[in-house]
Amino acid sequence: MQSIHDPLEFYGVDYVEFYVSNARQAAHFYRSTLGLAPIAYAGLETGVRDRASYVLQRRNVRFVLTAPLTPDHPIAAHVARHGDGVKDIALRVCDAAAAYEAALARGARGVLAPTVAEDAAGRVRKASIATYGDTVHSFIERDGYEGPFLPGYRAITERPPVPETGIAAIDHIVGNVEAGGMERWVGFYRDVLGFKQLVHFDDQDIATDYSALMSKVMQNGSGKIKFPINEPAEGRKKSQIAEFLEYYGGPGVQHIALATGDICATVDALRAAGIPFISVPAAYYDDLEQRVGAIDESRQALQERGILVDRDEEGYLLQIFSQPMQDRPTLFIELIQRKGSRGFGKGNFRALFEAIEREQARRGNL
Repeated sequence: MQSIHDPLEFYGVDYVEFYVSNARQAAHFYRSTLGLAPIAYAGLETGVRDRASYVLQRRNVRFVLTAPLTPDHPIAAHVARHGDGVKDIALRVCDAAAAYEAALARGARGVLAPTVAEDAAGRVRKASIATYGDTVHSFIERDGYEGPFLPGYRAITERPPVPETGIAAIDHIVGNVEAGGMERWVGFYRDVLGFKQLVHFDDQDIATDYSALMSKVMQNGSGKIKFPINEPAEGRKKSQIAEFLEYYGGPGVQHIALATGDICATVDALRAAGIPFISVPAAYYDDLEQRVGAIDESRQALQERGILVDRDEEGYLLQIFSQPMQDRPTLFIELIQRKGSRGFGKGNFRALFEAIEREQARRGNL
């Protein structure tokens, strides 16, 4: 457990920033499908000349969608290489400058030195370090800031309607890294950021007849932040991790797991909004109760929606995975409802990965 005086004590994920080709359209998509409300904007109208950003929020989930305004901007190069995807997983800290210096002292590579932004609502200090691929972690010190997001952003007061989806928080964020890279990044989160390894899955746990991967789950001292790290393992055909690395152009965020208190209602809302989910064979549900024991939900309700169930010694969880959220087969969304379990659905791995392989085969990428 980290000391309260540790400058790298994290209070949670402050926001997740996506680099996208068109921020206005991406904001519309995430509002209308995930039910995230637009709360703030920065762009030409606020004095920002090189980019446009929309901030969307629902309870403890905050996404920032940022697009370049000129073709020669570094964000444009990022989007050209990776497509729409996650650039920054920002972490809330007490002292951004101290966190930055501590991370550099432990071996991190600096991306943005501590910088103060200020307006009438207060000030925010921000610093950033590199992690896998082109992804960064920003350290955010809000210092009692009372504005809608950060200095330079204005509040969006005329808000369009937002569907009720039940999404409440970010449960975990998964990174895919190159073959042989998992141990390096596990070491980074352990030695630089002070995370602990929660669980380890090898290619015997996560494998089908065709492909496999290995994964280690890292979490911070409070357990509020969980970052599974995946790498491809040797298989007869191309794994989902290898497909991601090919189309993303290197390591990056594979999926964001969003927590809900009623997964059936959330799936219904997202599906009605046009989000397609990965489907699993009906045979998965034939012996569901024998595999996972008694559950509150009806088997029929889960089967109709394609929701998976897994149990550990602390309880059970329900989960489902969307198809990719953009044209490239890269970033997707997981919905998860925990009924005591703190696991990651180990019992579902084979069914899930066979379902993913069916989607890969349709794309000609298996």
